[in-house]
Amino acid sequence: MQHFTRILATLGPATAGLAQIRALADAGVDAFRLNFSHGSQAEHAVRIGQIRQVEQELGRPLGVLMDLQGPKLRIGRFAQGPVVLAAGASFRLDMDAAAGDAGRVQLPHAEVFAALKAGAELLLDDGKLRLRVTRCGADFAETRVVVGGALSDHKGLNVPGVLLPIAALTDKDRADLEFGLAQGVDWVALSFVQRARDVAEVRALMGGRAWIMAKLEKPAAIDQLDAILAEADGIMIARGDLGVELPPQRVPVLQQKIVRLAREAGKPVVVATQMLESMVHAPVPTRAEVSDVATAVYSGADAVMLSAESAVGDYPVRAVTIMRQIADEVEADPSWHAGLAKVHGGNQASVPDAICVALQSVAAFLRPAVTIAYTATGASALRASRERPMTPILALASDPAVARRLTLCWGMRPVHFPDRLRRPHDMIAHATRHARSSGLARPGDFVVVIAGLPFGKSGSTNLLHIAQV
Repeated sequence: MQHFTRILATLGPATAGLAQIRALADAGVDAFRLNFSHGSQAEHAVRIGQIRQVEQELGRPLGVLMDLQGPKLRIGRFAQGPVVLAAGASFRLDMDAAAGDAGRVQLPHAEVFAALKAGAELLLDDGKLRLRVTRCGADFAETRVVVGGALSDHKGLNVPGVLLPIAALTDKDRADLEFGLAQGVDWVALSFVQRARDVAEVRALMGGRAWIMAKLEKPAAIDQLDAILAEADGIMIARGDLGVELPPQRVPVLQQKIVRLAREAGKPVVVATQMLESMVHAPVPTRAEVSDVATAVYSGADAVMLSAESAVGDYPVRAVTIMRQIADEVEADPSWHAGLAKVHGGNQASVPDAICVALQSVAAFLRPAVTIAYTATGASALRASRERPMTPILALASDPAVARRLTLCWGMRPVHFPDRLRRPHDMIAHATRHARSSGLARPGDFVVVIAGLPFGKSGSTNLLHIAQV
């Protein structure tokens, strides 16, 4: 059975080892996330090597996404262990490195104080505690506790509604980025993106060695969504932090909007965070979680992601299996594809876009077995994926790195092949042979081939050919 929605799974202590990675891939994982907020570079290097070994054994590309930690804001420590902040009490944040107490604690981030104004709200420990700034200066903030509770060392701090003057990358991120690129990762997930410039700064450091996925987890990023979409190669809807800084009821509406805009732009979009959260410790998900995954699939998201479920959970392979089953069930619903066909706003007046719009019409009329996209940079395959044809997309990539990047794209069956074809006749013959040998087409089936001539030139998609196997 052909799967259209991709699965991205996070590796961690529960899935450390070649056998576990192979089991996850067999269960339906298309790409693996390495969370650089945890683990050493040496541990990540071992995992990348194991993924590549499994890739060779399976004979299909597996993507690797490195997720940078980003400029996470955290308070300091307390002298006597956790404290309890009572609603209505005063609490001070400052730059003093001395251990804190129930009246104050260190916040070692001058950028936060520089951006604060009286009346601003601060969230602690993933929004469990809420403070309101009453007075502030260059190195302190006096606050009133709005929602109290227990607070312990090094908990995270969020500043909703404030554009913080912080760099896109910390020193740790820069070191991790260079390490990951040297290891050959395929995607770099950039955390806490606030503006398109954050993505552009990272792109300048990468030299085209991977694609960039902008993580949307700050309200400031939503305000600049169009510009970020234009700059990034893909989008991750990181609903955990997004749901901390925004009212939770807004997150589903924003998810639908972001998926739609990403699809219009032809950029892969991943829905992430707490999708099957109960399966960290339970062998079955809740019905609400099943509906959550199904909603992402119905909306046409390219990929759905497992975080703690596969990294530290008790049932990582089962979680992948169930996620795959949910996606397959939705994709078998006749109304699923009818809903996907409604998004066409991103097409431009260009030959490549005209070819791919025609592809959708051909696929609807002829019901071909497979769409075959020859691609040097991934652009042709991404355009085909944007149109959501009712066929699998066999992406024949001349660059193995491109084939791996395409593992996170809707409907894609990426394959690396040596770049030796030049004549259209040879391309068509090769495409039909590969469609048959891969099991995607049988004798007598129609296939649709898109490519660019001269072959191998980026952005030159100008051929659509219908062939019969």
